Amino acid sequence: MNPNLSKLHPYPFQKLRDLFQGITPNPSLRQVNLSIGEPKHETPGFIKQALINGMDGLSNYPTTLGSISLREAISDWMVRRYGIPALDIEKQIIPVNGSREALFAFAQAVIDPTRANPVVVSPNPFYQIYEGAALLAGAEPYFLNTLPDNDFRMDYASVPESVWQRTQLLYVCSPGNPTGKVMNLDDWREVFALADKYGFVIASDECYSEIYFDEANPPLGALQAAHKLGRDYTNLVMFSSLSKRSNVPGMRSGFVAGDAKILEKFLLYRTYHGCAMNPAVQVASASAWSDEAHVLENRRQYREKFAAVTPMLKSVLDVDMPDAAFYLWAKTQGSDTELAQKLYRECNIIVLPGSFLAREAHGVNPGAGFVRIALVASLEECVEAAERIAAL
Repeated sequence: MNPNLSKLHPYPFQKLRDLFQGITPNPSLRQVNLSIGEPKHETPGFIKQALINGMDGLSNYPTTLGSISLREAISDWMVRRYGIPALDIEKQIIPVNGSREALFAFAQAVIDPTRANPVVVSPNPFYQIYEGAALLAGAEPYFLNTLPDNDFRMDYASVPESVWQRTQLLYVCSPGNPTGKVMNLDDWREVFALADKYGFVIASDECYSEIYFDEANPPLGALQAAHKLGRDYTNLVMFSSLSKRSNVPGMRSGFVAGDAKILEKFLLYRTYHGCAMNPAVQVASASAWSDEAHVLENRRQYREKFAAVTPMLKSVLDVDMPDAAFYLWAKTQGSDTELAQKLYRECNIIVLPGSFLAREAHGVNPGAGFVRIALVASLEECVEAAERIAAL
């Protein structure tokens, strides 16, 4: 077996199951699960219908590059959303089966294990796929703690020169999971300068990009930032997904876009990997990327929940509105794991301890003393959960 498998940590939700072992939740209260970032809003009917309409495609093998119509729909969306020139749909866009599998596979294609001690830099707390992808690619993860003292930004200046010299891949996540922090143009300028100096590849995870609160100020994207700074997309690839944007997590649909030379090699890797998107899903995805009305409604629902819940929780927890995404990153007065157990036992509410989303690095676990609250349930359930937490 691959010896690197032994380096993988249990997934946060396995840790959560272990944490709750032997605890009986309050049976008089219905359970409200706010632990997992799984959208619960209804999937739009037109996407379901498009999926049905695409069933004839099941009689054909799909190509790894995906259909022209899907890539055109993605390119058109990026032009509308980011104000960038249209991408080359033959060289700069690849449909993928959700951002998760692509974020993992990307490291396997990018990392050169023949170079001495390759490094993958990522935020901490983080999406655990970054760590697993690095380890199974034969690289060493290097974590940058995102803390309140630094406004949850990655402190690139703290990374030793010797680490940057070995870095082959940098994962960034904007809007961030779990903090909701959005990178601004100065943040991107710093990242690009480092990539230019050390030659590493940037993997920009933007799966939460369409969940935000001010319609006039959507989060800045990686390719958009490069365009604003007069750069091309060398060593830059972004990852996007329909799961959160269109409430279709079960459809497993997203895309990668950016550096044509990198994507040429990534496409070769994926051809052998055997991960072409289901033809019916391609039809439904093209339909979803072509419509914004349902996304506006989606954001309206999240705004309503944040407006109702945040003031209630702020009275008892140290918590503020995020820049974007659908999480509240709440600082606790004590142990995050003990609070999670207490909420489960007494309130039948499930939240995720922040320490499960991070690793101890540079003398601290930056997730310890926080809980992640995903406002994915209905407005009624979220308000009820907040009332129980406040009462407790």
